[in-house]
Amino acid sequence: MKTFKELNINEKVISGLQKQKINNPTSIQESTILLSMENKDIIAEAVTGSGKTLAYLLPAFNRLDIDSKDLHTLILAPTHELVLQINTVIKNLAKDSNFPVRSTPIIANVNIKRQVDNLKSKPHIIVGTPGRVLELIKMRKIKAHQIKTIVIDEADKLFSDNNIATVKAIIKTTQRDRQLLAFSASINDNAIDQATEIMKEPKLINLTREKVNNDIEHYYITTTRRYKSTTLRSLIHASNPKKTIVFLNRNEFIQDLVAELKYHKLNAVGIFGNASKEERKKTLDSFRTGKSNILISSDLMARGLDLKDITHVINLDVPENFDEYVHRVGRTGRAGEKGVAISIITEDEERFIKKIARMNSISIIPKELYKGKLIDLEK
Repeated sequence: MKTFKELNINEKVISGLQKQKINNPTSIQESTILLSMENKDIIAEAVTGSGKTLAYLLPAFNRLDIDSKDLHTLILAPTHELVLQINTVIKNLAKDSNFPVRSTPIIANVNIKRQVDNLKSKPHIIVGTPGRVLELIKMRKIKAHQIKTIVIDEADKLFSDNNIATVKAIIKTTQRDRQLLAFSASINDNAIDQATEIMKEPKLINLTREKVNNDIEHYYITTTRRYKSTTLRSLIHASNPKKTIVFLNRNEFIQDLVAELKYHKLNAVGIFGNASKEERKKTLDSFRTGKSNILISSDLMARGLDLKDITHVINLDVPENFDEYVHRVGRTGRAGEKGVAISIITEDEERFIKKIARMNSISIIPKELYKGKLIDLEK
């Protein structure tokens, strides 16, 4: 294993990492940092929690000129929460390293005038959601021609049908010699095709041979659709999680489930797309501090969020595609801790769960609830 020094990371930044108790690079960092600093285009796939954010931030810190007033790096992410989280990582690393990197978040549904004012500070790095970033480029408030590197975080989402046109429009406003970096826990063939089309001979880094962390135990409980929420309540009482994320596929059911769990004296909060920025921040703060220990979320809202101490992930709805299972369960079993992933399914969904197990080379063990306990299913 290489050290950060052997990866040519600035000594001040190495010192800052040590203050954060980060002493050695992860596999994804070791595999991509030197390539990135050579200005190579990269498509990188690595499991959730493997250190992808620093894999692209450390080369950015190394390569930008802190005395320059030009924009160097643009980071695109699919959600407000992930944008703010990445920006916080930048701010903390700059502070701990005594390395004056300027950054600003750019997200939709907030005061655009304030964002324009923030851009007057001449940030080295902008982190943003694609729609608002493109809007500010068209207003000539973001000087796209200055951008040396574009990072596409959660690339499978940003290269999807809903986002690809906006992402490509942003890229077209930049110089042809700019660098493109795409990172995700799961990049499907469509995303690879889209990335390859706009990149210069990209290096494909795939560290997902073991897509799912070995520190996670996987179970499923079979019930009827009507009794899924009742089974969820029983499961929470039986497993007594320190913190759990419960995944639903559709935003519109999140508030109803939160209300039901609260009625039954469970400390639940929900995060959903059409909530205001302030409501979403309040929800995440409540969950992070432990005031609430149950977070109800859709896939998109939980993408990339660094939520610590999650002991359980519960799929009340099975994911809509196989890759999403990897993203969901990757919320637990992080930093060497053990985690539990439990799917509450109907008989019709059992085939889907077994296919997920085969595709990811994991065991998903059937369980049942009996007298308030989660036990092995009797054959």
